[in-house]
Amino acid sequence: MNSEIPTDDTTRRRESMKKGIYILPNLFTTGSLFAGFYGIVAGVNGNYRTAAIWILVSALFDGLDGKVARATGTMSKFGVEYDSLADLVAFGVAPGLLMYLWALRPFGRLGWLAAFLFVVCAALRLARFNVQVETVESKRFIGLPSPAAASMVSITILFFYHMGWDSSYRKLAILILIYCLAFLMVSNVKYYSFKDPGIIKRQPFGFLVLAVALLIIIAAEPTVMMFALLGCYIFSGPVTALISCPRRRRLGKAIRKRKRRESVGQQE
Repeated sequence: MNSEIPTDDTTRRRESMKKGIYILPNLFTTGSLFAGFYGIVAGVNGNYRTAAIWILVSALFDGLDGKVARATGTMSKFGVEYDSLADLVAFGVAPGLLMYLWALRPFGRLGWLAAFLFVVCAALRLARFNVQVETVESKRFIGLPSPAAASMVSITILFFYHMGWDSSYRKLAILILIYCLAFLMVSNVKYYSFKDPGIIKRQPFGFLVLAVALLIIIAAEPTVMMFALLGCYIFSGPVTALISCPRRRRLGKAIRKRKRRESVGQQE
């Protein structure tokens, strides 16, 4: 006798799967998975620059699949789970293995442990996001998003090639970078999600001029500018947390004082 009694939620999921899945957003997710997998293949073959580019392509597809799903009203539980699995490969395994092959191998055990730490922190980050997706504000991510961490890994490789730096420069710096990115992914530091609906609404004319100027600068030096922009985004979380820390302390003190006054009033 089967001891598992299907719940209403399980029944709804089975009925939903029988009706089929949405093709368009899942095709973008498949494109992200393909780009991440090809990045692994290119890295294993020693084509590190090509691997870095394909991980960036994967990040582009990952940014599009969610927007396409929301724009077409084709969001589903299957799409969310499939996207997380694809992200683990493209933004966990691919950049972790690429960094190990490109820079961390000389460190031996410390090197591959750093690469594994990046992979496991990406997995934890994705699992936490799936659990908290319905309970946290959409304007902020808790922890550094795994696509941003993987993109930083990729653009760092391209930046080193662009600058023509010797391999001796990258060893210790890359090891520190990997540990920092892994820590930020599982931290409680908040990052802007760029999902604010106000972005696409009417804005002052100066914003258009600034956006055009930024696009021109990026087109002139894409590698340098993308490295700078990603670096600023990654640092924005800790900097914002440090700035808001005194305010949170004052707010916490005020709440504790109010609770003490309320408890004294109840005792009287």
